[in-house]
Amino acid sequence: MAKCSICGKGAHFGNNVSHSNRKSNAIWKPNVKSVRIKVNGGTATKKVYVCTSCLKSGAVERA
Repeated sequence: MAKCSICGKGAHFGNNVSHSNRKSNAIWKPNVKSVRIKVNGGTATKKVYVCTSCLKSGAVERA
C-alpha cells in the first residue's frame, strides 16, 4: 500500500546499525496520502495513494 500511484515511490530496505555495529532490518516508507484526484479533465474523480512530494509539486490536482 505504501506506494505512490504517480511516481511509483515505494519502500526502501536496509539495515539499522548500532554503535556496537550490530545490524537489524530496517524499512523506510514514503509519506503517502490517500487523496481524491480529478481524472478525464475534471469530469470524474478517483481515490488514489499519492506521495506528498507529488502533491506539493502539483503533479496531481485534488478534486
